Amino acid sequence: MSPNPLAMASLSARKADLGDAGERRRIDSFVMGRDDASLFHRTEWSLAVERGCGQRAHYLIAEDQHGALVGLLPLSEIRSPLFGSALVSAGFAVGGGVIAGSAAAAELLAASAWQLAAELGCPTLELRGGCVPAGFTAREHVYAGFARDLPGDEEAMLKAIPRKQRAEVRRAQGLGLDCTIGRGDTERLAHRLVYAESVRNLGTPVFPRRLFSAMLDAFGADADILTISEQGRPLASVLSFYFKGTAYPYWGGGTRQARNVRANELLYFELMRHAAARGCTRFDFGRSKLGTGAYAYKKNWGFEPQPLTYAVRTADGMPPREINPLDPKYRLQIALWRKLPLWLANRLGPPIARGLG
Repeated sequence: MSPNPLAMASLSARKADLGDAGERRRIDSFVMGRDDASLFHRTEWSLAVERGCGQRAHYLIAEDQHGALVGLLPLSEIRSPLFGSALVSAGFAVGGGVIAGSAAAAELLAASAWQLAAELGCPTLELRGGCVPAGFTAREHVYAGFARDLPGDEEAMLKAIPRKQRAEVRRAQGLGLDCTIGRGDTERLAHRLVYAESVRNLGTPVFPRRLFSAMLDAFGADADILTISEQGRPLASVLSFYFKGTAYPYWGGGTRQARNVRANELLYFELMRHAAARGCTRFDFGRSKLGTGAYAYKKNWGFEPQPLTYAVRTADGMPPREINPLDPKYRLQIALWRKLPLWLANRLGPPIARGLG
């Protein structure tokens, strides 16, 4: 439905001052009160991206004539010498986009974001969720999301997993692996070691260590790391977030040795148990690209893929920003990256990955 011009005239949009604690509380209160808000709309996310990757945070808010908050849009200014510049909602997130109480507020925020992108010299604006505003193109058939309700009982959790995958979980449970959960230096180091090897093996650069630390510091008790080890050796680890009763396993992976003892299977089942103990009633397995191994893996757990639609706008005459590793033009780079020594991949990766956004 098109917004009413008179309704738009009664609204105003501006950049929020994220340095103002009161403004942040006001935004986060609005986010907590909206069913369509995601983890990635929290101000902590934008600020952690800025601290962890050096990509500037911008936050647009819409207000009515009385000054009441009626909509918002978190944005990260992504700069990369390899991948170009873009304004993204939200940076390093699988979700984001406009949340607003009316079509008029949503369109105002989208138009304001496009104006901001032009001022910043960003030829692309990407909204990862929410509506597809006027002037934007819907990007479909690339990603799917995987989420479902989380039973509170361990036996019910197991029954919700398809038979073959459930057998893998039970096998892992009998191998004497250790599970630890925490947010301290020990857990951060274990996660870093496992995750860095995991993404190197996939042929992609690892994110900066300070991004993970910034997220853990920003979200406090709403984030933690769960690690599966064998005789003190970390094999699989995941950094997760908790928001409105939903667990979000976000940055996770396993070493090559993890497959031999089904450490990844135990990792996610233990996370489900941990999340339920925290009071979570939903498990969001994140997004995966169609046709990938991760997509098939999540289906094996009994999660049904839900197509995701993103909204993209690119300045006239400019090519769209493309960072999809499935693009054939990246095939050679991915193959070469997989062969790098881990120490070299860890040194070269963060400066590249910070520009992916």
